[in-house]
This record gives sequence, C-alpha cells and structure tokens, in this order.
Amino acid sequence: MAARSAPSCHLRLEWVYGYRGHQCRNNLYYTAAKEIVYFVAGVGVVYSPREHRQKFYRGHSDDIISLALHPERVLVATGQVGKEPYICVWDSYTVQTISVLKDVHTHGIACLAFDLDGQRLVSVGLDSKNAVCVWDWKRGKMLSMAPGHTDRIFDISWDVYQPNKLVSCGVKHIKFWSLCGNALTPKRGVFGKTGDLQTILCLACARDELTYSGALNGDIYVWKGINLIRTIQGAHTAGIFSMNACEEGFATGGRDGCIRLWDLTFKPITVIDLRETDQGYKGLSVRSVCWRGDHILVGTQDSEIFEIVVHERNKPFLIMQGHCEGELWALAVHPTKPLAVTGSDDRSVRIWSLVDHALIARCNMEEPIRCAAVNVDGIHLALGMKDGSFTVLRVRDMTEVVHIKDRKEAIHELKYSPDGTYLAVGCNDSSVDIYGVSQRYKKFGECVGSLSFITHLDWSSDSRYLQTNDGNGKRLFYRMPGGKEVTNKEEIKGVHWASWTCVSGLEVNGIWPKYSDINDINSVDGNYTGQVLVTADDYGIVKLFRYPCLRKGAKFKKYIGHSAHVTNVRWSHDYQWVISIGGADHSVFQWKFIPERKLKDALHIAPQENLADSNSDESDSDLSDVPELDSEIEQETQLTYRRQVYTEDLPQLKEQYKEKQKSGTSKRRERAPGNSIRLHFVHGYRGYDCRSNLFYTQIGEIVYHVAAVGVIYNRQQNTQRFYLGHDDDILCLAIHPVKDYVATGQVGRDPSVHIWDTETIKPLSILKGYHQYGVCAVDFSADGKRLASVGIDDSHTIVLWDWKKGEKLSIARGSKDKIFVVKMNPYVPDKLITAGIKHMKFWRRAGGGLIGRKGYVGTPGKNDTMMCAVYGWTEEMAFSGTSTGDVCIWRDIFLVKTVKAHDGPVFSMHALEKGFVTGGKDGVVALWDDSFERCLKTYAIKRAALAPGSKGLLLEDNPSIRAISLGHGHLLVGTKNGEILEVDKSGPITLLVQGHMEGEVWGLATHPYLPICATVSDDKTLRIWDLSPSHCMLAVRKLKKGGRCCCFSPDGKALAVGLNDGSFLMANADTLEDLVSFHHRKDIISDIRFSPGSGKYLAVASHDSFIDIYNVMSSKRVGTCKGATSYITHIDWDVRGKLLQVNTGAKEQLFFEAPRGKKQTIPSGEVEKIGWASWTSVLGLCCEGIWPVIGEVTDVTASCLTSDKTVLATGDDLGFVKLFRYPAKGKFGKFKRYVAHSTHVTNVRWTFDDSMLVTLGGTDMSLMVWTNEMEGYREKRPCDSEESDIDSEEDGGYDSDVTRENEISYTIRALSTNIRPVFGIKPHLQQKEPSVDERPPVSRAPPQPVKLQTNNVGKKKRPIEDLVLELVFGYRGRDCRNNVHYLNDGDDIIYHTASVGILHNIATGTQSFYQEHNDDILCLTVNQHPKFINIVATGQVATAPSIHIWDAVNKQTLSILRCYHSKGVCSVSFSATGKLLLSVGLDPEHTITIWRWQEGAKVASRAGHNQRIFVAEFRPDSDSQFVSVGVKHVKFWTLAGRALLSKKGLLSTLQDARMQTMLAVAFGANNLTFTGTISGDVCVWKDHILCRIVAKAHNGPVFAMYTTLRDGLIVTGGKERPSKEGGAVKLWDQELRRCRAFRLETGQVTDCVRSVCRGKGKILVGTRNAEIIEVGEKNAACNILVNGHVDGPIWGLATHPSREFFLSAAEDGTVRLWDIADKKMLNKVNLGHAARTVCYSPEGDMVAIGMKNGEFIILLVSSLKIWGKKRDRRCAIHDIRFSPDSRFLAVGSSENSVDFYDLTLGPTLNRISYCKDIPSFVIQMDFSADSRHLQVSTGCYKRHVYEVPSGKHLMDQAAIDRITWATWTSILGDEVTGIWSRHAEKADVTCACVSHSGISLVTGDDFGMVKLFDFPCPEKFAKHKRFLGHSPHVTNIRFTSGDRHVISAGGDDCSLFVWKCVHMPH
Repeated sequence: MAARSAPSCHLRLEWVYGYRGHQCRNNLYYTAAKEIVYFVAGVGVVYSPREHRQKFYRGHSDDIISLALHPERVLVATGQVGKEPYICVWDSYTVQTISVLKDVHTHGIACLAFDLDGQRLVSVGLDSKNAVCVWDWKRGKMLSMAPGHTDRIFDISWDVYQPNKLVSCGVKHIKFWSLCGNALTPKRGVFGKTGDLQTILCLACARDELTYSGALNGDIYVWKGINLIRTIQGAHTAGIFSMNACEEGFATGGRDGCIRLWDLTFKPITVIDLRETDQGYKGLSVRSVCWRGDHILVGTQDSEIFEIVVHERNKPFLIMQGHCEGELWALAVHPTKPLAVTGSDDRSVRIWSLVDHALIARCNMEEPIRCAAVNVDGIHLALGMKDGSFTVLRVRDMTEVVHIKDRKEAIHELKYSPDGTYLAVGCNDSSVDIYGVSQRYKKFGECVGSLSFITHLDWSSDSRYLQTNDGNGKRLFYRMPGGKEVTNKEEIKGVHWASWTCVSGLEVNGIWPKYSDINDINSVDGNYTGQVLVTADDYGIVKLFRYPCLRKGAKFKKYIGHSAHVTNVRWSHDYQWVISIGGADHSVFQWKFIPERKLKDALHIAPQENLADSNSDESDSDLSDVPELDSEIEQETQLTYRRQVYTEDLPQLKEQYKEKQKSGTSKRRERAPGNSIRLHFVHGYRGYDCRSNLFYTQIGEIVYHVAAVGVIYNRQQNTQRFYLGHDDDILCLAIHPVKDYVATGQVGRDPSVHIWDTETIKPLSILKGYHQYGVCAVDFSADGKRLASVGIDDSHTIVLWDWKKGEKLSIARGSKDKIFVVKMNPYVPDKLITAGIKHMKFWRRAGGGLIGRKGYVGTPGKNDTMMCAVYGWTEEMAFSGTSTGDVCIWRDIFLVKTVKAHDGPVFSMHALEKGFVTGGKDGVVALWDDSFERCLKTYAIKRAALAPGSKGLLLEDNPSIRAISLGHGHLLVGTKNGEILEVDKSGPITLLVQGHMEGEVWGLATHPYLPICATVSDDKTLRIWDLSPSHCMLAVRKLKKGGRCCCFSPDGKALAVGLNDGSFLMANADTLEDLVSFHHRKDIISDIRFSPGSGKYLAVASHDSFIDIYNVMSSKRVGTCKGATSYITHIDWDVRGKLLQVNTGAKEQLFFEAPRGKKQTIPSGEVEKIGWASWTSVLGLCCEGIWPVIGEVTDVTASCLTSDKTVLATGDDLGFVKLFRYPAKGKFGKFKRYVAHSTHVTNVRWTFDDSMLVTLGGTDMSLMVWTNEMEGYREKRPCDSEESDIDSEEDGGYDSDVTRENEISYTIRALSTNIRPVFGIKPHLQQKEPSVDERPPVSRAPPQPVKLQTNNVGKKKRPIEDLVLELVFGYRGRDCRNNVHYLNDGDDIIYHTASVGILHNIATGTQSFYQEHNDDILCLTVNQHPKFINIVATGQVATAPSIHIWDAVNKQTLSILRCYHSKGVCSVSFSATGKLLLSVGLDPEHTITIWRWQEGAKVASRAGHNQRIFVAEFRPDSDSQFVSVGVKHVKFWTLAGRALLSKKGLLSTLQDARMQTMLAVAFGANNLTFTGTISGDVCVWKDHILCRIVAKAHNGPVFAMYTTLRDGLIVTGGKERPSKEGGAVKLWDQELRRCRAFRLETGQVTDCVRSVCRGKGKILVGTRNAEIIEVGEKNAACNILVNGHVDGPIWGLATHPSREFFLSAAEDGTVRLWDIADKKMLNKVNLGHAARTVCYSPEGDMVAIGMKNGEFIILLVSSLKIWGKKRDRRCAIHDIRFSPDSRFLAVGSSENSVDFYDLTLGPTLNRISYCKDIPSFVIQMDFSADSRHLQVSTGCYKRHVYEVPSGKHLMDQAAIDRITWATWTSILGDEVTGIWSRHAEKADVTCACVSHSGISLVTGDDFGMVKLFDFPCPEKFAKHKRFLGHSPHVTNIRFTSGDRHVISAGGDDCSLFVWKCVHMPH
C-alpha cells in the first residue's frame, strides 16, 4: 500500500549532453557574464566554461526551437513548438521566468528578436500564415500581429538604426516591415536584375538603411531600402545559415563549414575553415555563430559547440558534443565505473564520464545502433544494430571482438547474464538468442514464445532464468541457456531478478495509469537498495515511483525536460545518478539522485518552478489518503453552472427566429404597458455555494449578492439598493480596499466581472473575454489597482487585470480541480495564492503569464482541500482553512504547521489588524491571535443568542457559516441557509436578511387583503413574509416534504399547501398549524386554488394530470377533472366559482365545470368574456403575445394579472420578469422587461391592491418584491430596460438618399470586375498571326513609318518618368457625411474622394494629398483637442480595412489601425481628450470599436446594431460616453473599462413618438443629445430618454449636424427645396430652440447637405452634388470652393488641342469645362441626358458630345450654342472623333457601328456611310494622321481598321503596319500587348492614351490604377509604374497639350485626377 504516496526522494537535473543544431539556427550566444546560452530538447542551458557548470531553465513544456538574447545580454527569450506554444523571457543568471507570452501563435515559434532597447520582442509563428507578432514583453501584451508570408520565415531582425522597422526573410523572399499603430505593413524586397530570386536564410541590419542577408547559394545580398543593390558572390560555397553582428563587424557561418569575419562595411577580414582543423570532419555544417571580442562560438548541425580564439583559429576548442540527428535508443552503464555508453541511429557509439561531464570516447560503426550492454567485468561492450546484427567491442580501445548477423530485423535489447557467461539478444522478429561469451559468442539456444517484437529482458541473479516483455505486453519466462519456456508459475515465484527493466509484472503494476495504451512507457529501471523505480515514457517525462509498486495508478514525482519520447533510462552503477536519453531530441540527461535523508539540505533548491508544474505529486490515482469530501463541499463541486441558453446568446437567437417569423407579424401589436415596476426588496442571500461574499461598505451599509443582483442593504432604514448590471447568477463578490467599490463575477458563456460603485451604483469597468461558463472568485490587490479572477472552465483559468483600463495583464491555467479562492498578496502586487480541491498554489506574475508553485506539504503530508485563505503579517506568511477543520500556516511555499480550528470545514477566514477570525460548518465564529496560537473567543450562532429586537427567525441552530466580515464594531456573518446576521462583539445576534435554503422555490401566494405573502420550497419549509416596510419573515414551518404550491383562502384565515409527494395540507394562516391534510395522489401537487367568494371549494392539481375538487367545509373530494394529456401547470377559477381554466405541460388550455369536473369546450373568443377570479394562465388568445420569439428554447413559466385586468406580469426560464398590456393578443407583444433573477422565474403574483409584484426565482431561491409604478409616475432611473423582441414594424421613414446609402455595396478594389461587358480572349492570351511580309534584315524597302504623328512637342523628345498628383476635382458627398472640415483657422479645408485625403487651400486653390490608403476612404474626422493639432483620421473600404491617423500638414502617418470591421469603416470620431478613437464597421453586426490610437491598442469592441449605423460620435466633453444613430436606432453608450454598455433611446411618454431612422447627432450641455431624423424632425434626448421633438427642423432628412465647441451653437444640414424662409443649412442656439436659415445658391432644384462644419464666422457645407460651399454667417454669401460631377461614371474626357483646358462628360447629364492653371471649373452645360463621350475639333473651336440615348450634339465653343444634333442610333454613343483635317466626324456606338458624317455639308449632319462587320460594341476610335483610316477597338478584344469615308474593312496587315496614327487611345493592338497584366482574370484595362511625343503611354484599368508605360510595348507584361488614388474603374485617360499633364477620369468615384508629368532630364 506504500504506493499511495509518491517516493520521498528526488532527482535533480545535473547535466545535459547535446546542443540542438538540427532545424534551428542562431541559437547560441555569450551572456554578459561570459556564460554560454543555448538550448537542447525542452531545456534552456546556461553553461559556464570557467566553472564547467550548467544551469537549466525548465519553463517550457515542449521542444524549444528559437532563442533571442536581450541587448543587455542577461535576459533570454525562448520559443517552443506545440499546439499552444508560448514564449518565455527568462534571466540567464537566476534561470527564473520573467515573462510568459502566450495565446497568439499556433504550431510553434520559429524566430525571435529583441529591439534595440530591449522593450519589444518580435516573434514568428509556424502556422500556415507564419504570423509575425510584436510584443511589449514586460507586460505580456501583444502590440501588433500580421500574416508574415505564405512560406516559411527563417530569420527576423529589428533594424537597430531605424525605429519601428523590421526585416524578415525566408523561402524565396525578404520583407521590410514598418510598425505603425497596431499595423505591421510589409514591403517585399525587390531582387530586380541584381540577383536571382532565392531563399534568404539569415540577415543583419546596418546603418544607412542597409541590410545584409545570407542566401541559399552562399552569396551575400546587400539591400538598400527595399532594393537589392549588390551581391557578394561566393562568400560561402553553400547556404549561409547564420549571421551575427557585433561592434567589430559581422560573422557568417554556412553549410560549407566555414566561418567568415567581415568588417562593418562587409569587407572580408578572415576565413576559418572548421573542416580543416584538428577537430573538423567532412560534412561539418555551421548552424549558429556568435562573435564577441576575440572569441567566436560556433554551433554545428551535429550538436557540437566549438569555441574559437581568433589568433589561434586553427585550434578550435570543443566545449559540447552530442549525438547527431537520428533516433537515440541505446543506453548502457558501466558495471564498476561512473561511465555511460550511448549509441544512436547516427551510427556512433559514445562513452561519457558522469564525473567529468565529458565525452571520453567515440567510435563510428557501419550500422545504426539500437541497444547496448557492458559485461559484468566491464571488458566487453555489445551493440545491437538496426539490421539484425550485433557487434562486440573491447571497451578499452573500441576494437572489434566479433560481428554476428543471425537475424534480419532490428536488435532492440541485449543483456549479459550476471555471471558474465551468456549474452541474451532480443530481436524485433520476436525471438531471443543466447550466446556463450567465452566460446567467441557461439549460439547456445533461442527463446521463441513471443508473438511480437521483444522490448525488454532481465536475467535472474543466478543466471538460470530470463524474463522477457514483448510488444503485446506479454511477460514470458525461459530456462537458460537452452531457452525452454517456463509455464509453471510456482517455479518462477522464488526467483530473484538481477535487474528490473521490464515494464510488465506485478512489481511494476503501479507505473501504469489506470487507463492507458500499453506501449507508452519505454523503459524502467529498478533501484533495489533505494526502493525506487524510474520510468521513461512517450510524453517526455521521467518519473520516480516507489519500488515495488503493485496497484495501478501509483503516486509519483515527475520531471520534464526531454521533448518527446524518452527512449531509455538507467541507474548508474552506484545509484548516484539516473541517465535518460531522448529519442527525437537525441540528448543525454544526467540526473542526480537525492535520497530521502539528504532531502532536507536539498530544499533550498526550492522545487524547480515551472509552467508545466514539475516535481508534482499529481498522479491519476484516487487511492489517496485524502479523507472523504465533506458533503457540502461535494455538493458544491458538482454544481456546473452550465446553461442551455446563455443570456448573451439571446440577440443571435432572436435574429434567427425573426427570419422564420417574418411573415407572421402582420397584426399591429399593442404598445407596451404604461406601468412599470421597480425592484424594492429582495429576500435571500447566496450562501449555499459561495463564500466570503458579504462586506461592510465605507459608510456602514452591507453589500452582498443574490441571483443576478448586487444588493446594498442599509440596516438602519431596512432598505435595499440594487446593482442590476449582471444578466445571470453572480457567483462571487470582493470589495475594494477603500470599501467603496465592489467587484462581482457572474455565470455566462463569456462571463464578465463588473466593478461598480456602491454609492452611485454605476459600473466603473466590466471585464470579460478570458473566462468560460462563469467566474467563481475575485480579489482586489492592496493598492486597489489590480483584480484577480478565477473561472469555472475545465482548467479554472486565473486572470490578473488592470481593472480600470479593463486590460488583462496575465493569464494562467489554475488547476484541474475546482478553485474556491484567490487572494492577492497585500505586500507584493505580483504575487497571489489560489486554494481549492486538493490544491494550494503560490503564483507570481511573469509578463503575460503566471507561474505557480504547489504548496509543499513535506514528506508525510497529504494535500488537503482548501476552502479559504488569507495572507498574514508578512509577504511570506499565508493561512488557509481546510475541509477537515484545520488551519494551515504557510511560509513561502512550505507548510509550517496546522492548527485544529473547527469541526468540519473552515469556510471563511478574515485577517484583522491583530489576529484572525474564522467561521466553519459547525456554526461557530472564532477569533484568534495573530499567529493562530490561541483562540481568543468563539460565538455560536444560536436562536438563544438572538437579540430581543431581531426581526425574522433563525431556522436552525449552528448553521454552516459561509462568510464573515468585520467592521463598525460588529461581525457580519452569512450562512448556508441564506441568512445574514450581525454579531455584536458582546454576543447578541441580529438577523438582517434571510431567504430560502437550497432547493427550488415554486410556491407563492399573496394574502387577499394584507401586504403579506407565503412561499413554499423544496427546502421543506413554508414561510410567511411581511411585504410592508418591516420586510421580514413572520413565520416559518418545517414540512415533511418539499412543496410546490400554496394558496390563501378568500378570508385569509387558511393556507393550503401542495406537497411533492402528492399530499396537501391546510394550515392556519397565522400559526401555520395543521388544520387537515389529504394524500390522494402519487406525484407532485403543482397548483392549488380556493374558489372565490366564500372559498367553498379547493381545486388541487397534480403532475399526474388530474385535478381534484374538494369541498372545504365537509373535507371531502367531490369531483375529479380528467382529460388532460400531460401534467397540470396552472389553474384559475371564474368569478362565480363554477368554471376552472387549466394549463398543462403539453400546452393545452382546458376548461372544467366545478364541482363535478366535467370537461367543457369553450370557443377561444369567448374565454375573455368570462369573468375570471384570477388569471395565471400562460395559454390562450389573451396571452398569445407573451410568448417570446425564441419560444422554442424557453418557456413562460408563470403569469399573473392585476385586479384591474390591465397589466399581465410574466416570468420565464431566462430569468426575465416582463409586463404586457392585457389582453396580449397577436404574436410577440411589446413589453417591458426586468432582469434580476438569474434563471427560472417560477412564480409571479400581484398583491391584493396591485401595489406590489412578488416574484420567485427557482434556482436562485430568492423572493423579490417590486413596487408597481402607475403610468405617468416616473423618476428618471437607470434600470428600466424596456425593449421588445422585434423592433417596431413601423418603418423609420423613407428617403431615396438614405436608402441609397444604406444599401450601397462598396466594391473592394482588389475584387473589382469589368465595368464594360467585354467577352472573348484577352489580348495577351491571343495567338499572334505572323506578319505577311517578314522583311529580310537588310532591306531595300523604305523604313517603317512612325506609328504616331508627333505634334507640338519640342525637337528633343523626353520620355516621362513619373506622374505626380497635382489636382483632384471631386468630393465624396453622395454616400458619406461629416467629411469636410476646416483646418489652420479656416485657411484650409480637408475632405476626401476616392482613396485620397485632400487638403485644399481656400485662398489659392492648391491641394496636397494623403495617399496611403489602398482603397476608398469612407469617413474622415479631425481631432479637436489642442494637443493634437491638424490630426485627421480616415477609414476605408476593404475586406480587412484600416483606419489611418495622419498629420494633415506634413502627411505623416501617425498610426494605422487594422480593424476587424469587415467590408469597411463608415464612421470615425475622436474623444474629448483626443486620445481615443471610435470607429463603426459596415460588417453585418455594425461593430463599434474604441482604440487608443497612439499605441494602436484596441480598448473595446462590440456589435453595434443589426441594421446600418450611420454615425457614432463621442460627447464633446467625454472620453467614455458616445451616441450612435442609424436605421431605426439611437443608442447611448458608455465605455466601462474594456466593456461597452449601451442603452436604447427610450421614446418615453411623448405622444405618438416612434423610432425613426436617425441620421445625425449633436450635443448640448447637461447630457442633452440631438439626433436628426429621416423625416426632418430633430429629437432632443435627456440622458437616454426622449424629452422633446423639434418638428420639421428641415423639410427633408437631416443628414448632418455639427456642435461648435467654443460657443455650443449647432449647425444642421438637410435635404430641402430652396424657399424664401427655409434653407438647407440652419444655425441654431445651444438648445435647438431658435434658428437662422441659409440658402445655398447652387441653382439646384433641391439642396441636399451631407456635411456641415463651422469655423470663425463661416459655415462649411458639403453637398450631395459634390460641391463644397462656404457660407458667411453675417451676409449669407455663398462661395463654392469645390465642384465635381454628381454621378458617375465620368465616361467622356477631352483635352483642348492647345490650352490647359479639358472637358469631362458624365452620367449626371453634364459636360464640364475645367481650367488646370486656375484650378477650377469654368463652365458646365446641362444636357438633360447622360453623356458618354466628348471630343474637341482639331482647332478647338467645336465640341462633339455623344449621349447615352444614341444622340450626339455639336456645340460651338465660343458661344456654347448648339451647331447641330442628330440621333441615328438607339443605344449609347461610346466614342466620337473629328478627323485631323476637320472634315469628317466618326461616331461609334454600342450598336456595333461606326457612322461617318461630312461636316463640310453643314449642320444637317446626314450620315454619309458607316463601317460594316464590327464584331462587338465600339470602345475607342483613332483617326490616322492623313484622315484616311480609322482604328476601332471593340468589346471582344479585337481591333479593326477601316477606310474613311467608305467604311471598308482593311485586312492587309502590312498596310495597317504602315499607317501613322493621329492619336492612339486603343487598348488593343500588337503595339500595346504589354499593357495587359497577369492579374486581369476579371478586370480589364479600360482606357489608354499615347503621349503627343509618341514615346509614353498611360492606361487606366478596372482596379483603379493609372499606369505609365513606354510606347510601343509589344512584349507581354511590360515594365511600368503604377499610381493609385482612384476607386475601382478608371474610365478614361488623356494627355493635355504639350504632355504637361495627364487627366484620369474615375468610374465609381466621379472624380477627375490631374497628374503632372515629370520628364526625364536631358
């Protein structure tokens, strides 16, 4: 039975042989103390060469694969592999953990690097995206994360010369990263022509933006910025694995075995070829190099570490060797000397000295070695090989004795017999051969009993028997040397075995866990003298057991360090050491054995602290000495707190059900009732499963919890106040040291902890996101800044918070078993203890993790269950109360002594200034001195001790005490029975609060004329409660059985109670004494009712589906109602006492006649006409509306109607109490709902006068009293959460602009598709026909003509090398708002269009641009705080969009926030201090996120609303309050810590107020909020309640509102027709009472304002028509600053032949003339139809315009008069061209036609001919220079050439090649094949234009890119430059005259971009 406890001896890791060189690099460094740090297996090693000593870091739970050294060279970061890998930062001097970084990476951590000052750490994961993550490692906080690359990353480094820059490299790539905000943005290195694209293995950064990197082919690549500038060829002859930068320069090491040193400019200094040195060998490969001063450290692939002194470079010193790659299985110990022998698949056998810790001999064999054995005399060494042979060597000089091969399969085990005469050799073909040693290993016999491979052998001491184990787990015995199997058990019984290495057998049963696969223990070795057994298994664990251990599941101590399989383990010959070897990590671990007698001295080497909890006594056994758990504790550990439906799931469930219900809700539903209720008093305290949850506040009130309510009880006034922020059971409560704040934790899927103020009852912070199912313990730190919480998930996660910020500081897994308490150390804020089932742990914080050490109980000790704990008077002292009644006293982690304190568990303890107080199950409170030596005083909680004036009744003596608190001269005691008592120091006890005990409570009845009620519960009590101000329990009676229902008789004298065994009794209502009882049924009595009036009959309903009717006077049963198919749930009488209404569990509504019980059928319409005496039914037409949308998952359990029949109260399974207007007809009625109960509300009853509602919570055992407040009476209170399941059906109003904005689907640029319906094969995929006349090279023919006529360009043609954005005409007003602002005191304005932010100077019209966004900007805001001057935030469209915060003046990006809003960001707003930024997403949830933008940290995030949110804005005076408005929605938000709390706007009692769609928001003083609606009204809100409506502030929707900070005036902008009085812009006073209107003189029919902003005396207005207008407040004068097209696409574009003018024509039916020099629109012509194309005549005197309806118009430029117009086609005209000689006009349309008109014939415009056979619609046309040909590009990717004016198709390719074109705008043709990109699967090149010089070409495409090429570009995928800025679809592009500018026209963005051409210098 000894195996019940773990052995008391101990192993200590003393040495590790090996170094991980395979698959790792850069993992070997000098520390500041000149020690060497590296890793092997799962252990970090610090080796001191001076002392030849190793220290170990053992905080990892799996193989370490990466290591980085802190710049100060003391701290080390290591990363591991595993499913949930983590990073440890540790001190190389003390080998203690400093910080743990976890919960981000998966698979493993491939690379690590510290930045220059060591504050930040970057890590790279092994996941599929190779995630790159930057950490603030001290705080354990992730700062930023981004996908690294699609392929492996090998190295990453911070650029030490540039802040916030990193470089990473790997398979075929190098990336240069910049960190800004929370965004890591990569740029790929450009290899260009300088070097081949190849895999980069390592890198180092140097100054001047230089980066050196080592490549796979041995070259060094040198980068400047992101470009490869040179290569150093042949630096090594093979891959460069490691590069190390130091003060003197760089060291590189490669696969060629060479080390090269370079100076700081990478000029070579020297080469050291390790292969040529005396220790070298062929194939040596360097994996890691470190250069410091004159020493160089080198780590090799084959696990060696060399140290080289530079001036003796040919004599490297080997300081560590290990086995190379390949599994390591063979291990043997020398019989007489401290030597160990190992052999591996690397074919080497090595002998290690255990004393000198060194390799003393090595010999290479022909085959991989699988096992080894040394003969007893120590002369021969036998090695078993993988090929079935074995070899014997002389140990002395490693020479061969024999080599024998008798088998074909691997030899897995061999052993010499104890007398040295035989060698037994076990093979994988399941046989054992016996060889004679002295006969030169002649074979003597074989053993063939096994059916599987042989795993272990042992000889008996007399060498006569052999036992074997095989792969099937069979144990067999053989007689030696013949090999005959022994089957007789008796014969074996007395045999003594020389060694024990078998894993099966009685003596080692205990090493197997109870349920385990038989093959996971690889090796054991018994130490007979020390009576211990050591085992090695597949999980990397070495364990110590007692020997023998007979019962399965014995206790053990475990040691970790090996990574995966430990293949073998052996004791040294003198039992001083244990040697274990790792299979995959091929390392050899040497452990020092510390026997029991020496253990005391060893304890200063405190148990190795460890994340994976080493030296643990945990084993899988239940055979432990821990006594049976106390019944109470056992009950508690079995509570799961799991819910079928969590409250936080409701919104989603509702959405799902709403989809289904869409059709059913056609009936107009009743409004919610006018009455409301308010929680008034709660009877109950949660003591049955919670402890230490009861405290005095600062001012002497008492705070505790019950159900989902935090209660503050004032004992002087006997009143309660409530914190109602929780939505499910509260499980724990802690009070802040100042005693004014309280933290409460609740049940939930993602449960939260609320910290709230006991004075104001407002939440200060809400913490969530890291626990599951519930939070069971919380504690504040002594300074009150931190909070610790423990969850009830399977690993009882512990989280440490900075609660004010709502930030998680650290997190750790607590324990498998339940944790009851967490306590923070009052002296050291980084330490805490947890206590629970068999568990006491001492934790300290390490960065993002917590490191726990188990309490050490000493040798005989057993781990007790701890129920409570406190710290003592120093930081080392702690005290805990156990489940057996002891108090344990701890110093540091050691148990010093125990004191017996109570009979039964100690549930609560509390530290005083001098001493302690404890409370236990025995109902005794004990006061102790400060060292628990003496018990000073005890108080027994007894009825006798109750003070005379005490209210209520104590149910039993000595109730179990669950909470104690001290203060204000009293002891406060909470009991398991739900009582709270106050004990005076002198002894008398006052009862303050009580409730039911454990067990569900169902029965409730209110008295017919007094304010009292009765309850009956499963706790077997019947209680009477006083509802008047004394609020106490008046009477209680114990019952034999629990009850489920009760009822007062109409005269109030009798009380009927239904019990759970089918009986019921009638008792005197005053004394509760029995009057009569009956027992007619077997099942629960579920409802009981007296008939009205005289109470003649009593109806008793039971769960066996019957209702019995009794005559009260005669006490006889007079009738039974039959016919129900299920149990009865509710019964009600009619007023006459003749009819019963019944509800059943099958949701039937039945009617029976009394007293006989005859079933009646009553049509549903008639039911409400009957006068019912009471209504508690939940079925039928009258209450159809009370069933929620999610009726399938929840039941309405109870209802009750007021006596005036107007309000129906209901209770349901989700803990909601709801009020409905009665009758609640039609589905899903509107209601008011109240949360206070946690799960089922089992019963609700109004009092006789309807003044109060009483509700019962089933499992929360609480009785809640609510006061009824009539309509009209209402104080402003925070608690009315009044919302209905389905939002109002009334639509929120309609407006075309709002609908457009709501339904717009933003195209993400990268996903854009063709704007034209083109079909066919793309040009770059078409097969070319060879040209007809391929001329001979030297040709007599005339030279080819130029492709393009070059006009008006100087003699020297200069190619264009760059385009710079100079002007943008356009503003995004059509679907964005509040996006125009003043900057610099009104000199500049800022706004946006497409993906550029524009700063526009009002005086000069010059513009500058912010161009960092990669897709359309949707919102813009300016930081108003004086500290952040000119700071702008913009949000964009994208699948994973980002918000950029930038400086408007210098365009520097200050921060980039990558968001989780999919689709895009539609609103941004800065907080009052300017430090926080609010953003709203376009994702389906319309997520709202708050950021600390300077750090890029996300503070909080939450789903905003299920419909579109248009705007969310911070209150101008707040950093925590903001308002969001949207479709039928206004919400008032508060940021509490990390949580966002919202309140819906309450329409309150304003007549006919309905929730409209809200479009804009502004703010006033005293918490006023103004929202603009779709109908033109403005709503005024006080807090979240509507207090007035400014009717028709505008005639149409109010789109924009602006609050002026300096004077509080408010500007509104709306949609309305200009009139004398009204205007689309109005300026209002601070309360929106008076206003002044401004008209915008734009000449539009209706003005639609989308943005307003107010500066000094001016108002800035942005309109739907893309105008930005400045309005003077004094003179109302309008100045239009910016013009743009209203609707796109802008298809037509034409530049003037000689001046810097251009024309644009768009879908909005206008043609506009723009002047580039003056930066403005000169003129616009309204055509009345959408225009598609426009063209100047060659002289510039005429303009031709093609329309979408097929018409075309010719205007005279001078007068803008129409010269002529014609409509020969029905479809859109796509292009229109004048011939260069001005004679012809060509008109191309989408009807696959080109028409020719002769202009010399005058304005009649008769068609003279047209082109035949055009295969598809026309895209572009160009005339030849001689006006005789026309080229047409068409919609099927074909280009045709026609003669002019005949229209004949020209087919001769040679003739076509000779044409010189006047212009080139075609996207097709061999000359421009190169403009088509590889990525154009869906999207196309849409337009092109060749410069007037004929040598440059610009194109526009569907992705919104403008590209610059050389012309011609016939090769595919030609080189080009790209320019971003437009939204998807550039529709047209042109050069201006003289090639000075390029104009590009946008499709989606309706904007015109003017780019300046930068020509190459001459």
